[in-house]
Amino acid sequence: MKIVVCVKQVPAKDAPLAITDAGWIRETDIGFEMNEPDSYALEEALRLKEKHTGEVIALSMGPERVKQTIKEALAKGADRGVHIADDAAHKLDPLGAAKSLAAAIEREKPDLVLTGLQSEDQGFGQTGVLLAELLGLPHATIIMQIEAKDAGLRVKRELEAGWFQWVELPLPAMLTIQSGINKVRYATLKGIMAAKKKEIATITRESLGVAHEPTQHIERIYVPSKTKKTEFLTGTPKEAAAKLLEKLKHEARVL
Repeated sequence: MKIVVCVKQVPAKDAPLAITDAGWIRETDIGFEMNEPDSYALEEALRLKEKHTGEVIALSMGPERVKQTIKEALAKGADRGVHIADDAAHKLDPLGAAKSLAAAIEREKPDLVLTGLQSEDQGFGQTGVLLAELLGLPHATIIMQIEAKDAGLRVKRELEAGWFQWVELPLPAMLTIQSGINKVRYATLKGIMAAKKKEIATITRESLGVAHEPTQHIERIYVPSKTKKTEFLTGTPKEAAAKLLEKLKHEARVL
C-alpha cells in the first residue's frame, strides 16, 4: 500500500506571536513544529505500512524550514519526503493549497492519502476534503479507526453527540484523521540516523503548473486584547433571568 501523508509545519504552541507590518507573524522569533493532527495521520500511515507493507511518503509545502518537519516524519518511519518549495505558502487559501498538494500527489499515484482533520494555525479544516474532490477520490472525515479490507477500507467516523459511523471505501481513497486516534511514536536515535539517508525531493510550486485566484484574503491579523468586565443583574430572579437572556441573545450572541 502506497500512502501519502500531508504534514504541515505550524508555529510551536508556546511560541510568542508578534505581528508584522506586512500582516503576518514575525517568523524569525519563534520555533516551528509538525501540526499535531497531522502527526496522528502519520502514525496511522506507519501502522498500516507495518501491518500490510508498503511505502509512506511525507508531503509538505512551505519555505526551506519545512524540510525539518519532513525529516521528523522520516525519522519516525516514513520512507521518503516531498517538499513543495514556496516561501509564500502561508498566503494560500485552502483551495489554493489543496490544488498544489493535489498536483504533487497525482505524480505519486498513491493508494491512500491521509491528512489531519485541521491545522493548528488557521484551523479551516477544508484542505483534506478539497483534496479528495480535486483528486476525484472517495473520502471520509473525522476518522477514528481504519481497517484494511480486501481491496478497500472500513473506517470508523466520529459524528455528533457521541455517535459513530462505519463506512466502507474502495481504494484509492482520501481520509482526514481525528486527533487521538492513536498514540504517536517518538523518533528513535536509530530512526534519526536513518532519516539522514532518506530522499527528500524538492519541487517548486510554480513547476506544478497550478493557477489559482484566491477565493479569500486576510483583512487583518491581531492579538486579541484581554479585558475584564463584571456586571451585576439586579431585580427579582425573574427580572434578572430576563435581563440575562437579553444579554446572551444580543450582546454575547450565543443564543
